[in-house]
Amino acid sequence: MNKADRFARLARCLTLFYLPLVLALCTAIKAAQPESLYFDVKDVGAPAKNVPMIEPWKIVELDPEYGGQWVVAADLDGDGAAEIVSAENLNIDDVHYTTTAIAQELDGSVLWRWGDPKIGRKNWHHDVACQIHDWDGDGRNEVVLCTKGFIVELDGARGTERRRIAIADDATDCIVFCNLSGSDHPTDVLVKNRYRRIWAYNGAGKLLWTVSDPGGYRTAHQPRPMDLDGDGRDEIMAGYAMLNADGSVRWVFKSKKVDQGRGHLDCARIYQQGTKGEEFRLVLTCCGANNIAMVDGNGKVLWEVSGHHFESIDVGRVLPDGRGPQIVVDIDHQPRGKSPMWVLDQWGNLLGRIVTDYSRHHCLLDWTGDGINEILVGHNGGLYDHRGQRIGVFATSGGADGKGERSMLIGDMTGDGVPDVMIATPERVYIYKNAKGKTPAGPARLGTEFNFTLY
Repeated sequence: MNKADRFARLARCLTLFYLPLVLALCTAIKAAQPESLYFDVKDVGAPAKNVPMIEPWKIVELDPEYGGQWVVAADLDGDGAAEIVSAENLNIDDVHYTTTAIAQELDGSVLWRWGDPKIGRKNWHHDVACQIHDWDGDGRNEVVLCTKGFIVELDGARGTERRRIAIADDATDCIVFCNLSGSDHPTDVLVKNRYRRIWAYNGAGKLLWTVSDPGGYRTAHQPRPMDLDGDGRDEIMAGYAMLNADGSVRWVFKSKKVDQGRGHLDCARIYQQGTKGEEFRLVLTCCGANNIAMVDGNGKVLWEVSGHHFESIDVGRVLPDGRGPQIVVDIDHQPRGKSPMWVLDQWGNLLGRIVTDYSRHHCLLDWTGDGINEILVGHNGGLYDHRGQRIGVFATSGGADGKGERSMLIGDMTGDGVPDVMIATPERVYIYKNAKGKTPAGPARLGTEFNFTLY
């Protein structure tokens, strides 16, 4: 056998030996890489001329003295129709409290006014501690807010003060209802200061517990209640720490990629429910640490994607390929015109990307009635389909001129059980009837859910 034959034989042997290893390695690398993007769209500036404008069903002019951009909605007076509550707050050195609240019918007429209109601001920037909730479980809604030094409970129909619960002067950053006591509905309430401390009170106004720097980290903007073990009592995602119903630390999220001390938890959303902790899937964004992660209900880290300032999260099916749900998250702290939203799958792979002028505030809603959620963006009023294409614009007077931000909420405002769209500015609220949407499974609340900015 000559030298050339010996070389050829050796090459064949090496190929037969190593080829399966090479193929297996290529398969593993391919599986670990993100799938091809379903869409990668840049949509900035004015929409194309063929994009239809979606005109409001109702426009509510907010009261010029008491009204503000913070808006929640529900049936306040038991007439079977939704009313809106808007509010102002006062901000001093990043400590803010609610100064006014006003309830209005959808024709703009006023049910009641509360507070001092001489102070406060109309513009929306972060949470205003004002929500609508049937606190006592009697079937009638109350308006509950935090003003300086007090939780104030207002009669929903008349706006009269039912009671005040004394709290710390700075415990007014937001207000969250939860079930820590095992009641048949959420009767307990959480209040907090900006980044350090949370207080829990029961429905009678008794302090249940308080915690500072939970798990050694700052608090989130919004404590997030969830029942992880099915015992009828909520655990609280307080920041990077999950608390038990008694306020003790259950577990602490520990990133494998970033320094969590750089900032705080921005958003926690449930991706998958379960009956026990290991069945849950939670998606977290890390302000300052530039990270998004999925963990189970026991705090086990399943994946992380770092390197961007991920902010608000929506969870729902936005792709029509049978998989789902997907994760929609914006990347903030970008120049105007370079503001992305990402669509991720359950493993953190990037499936789609839309860049708009400003993507910070977004929602998911089935607007076309096909069972797939469209992506809605508050700033430009854009309605985006599963290809990332703008298929509609929620029309407002003045358009998206970049002067301030616009709040977007989802809720049944017409009473037909189908979620509608609301856009709030400091001067007015625009309501868009979802004519083709479907009634969601389960009980539907008339009005919006609780409002949170994650600021």
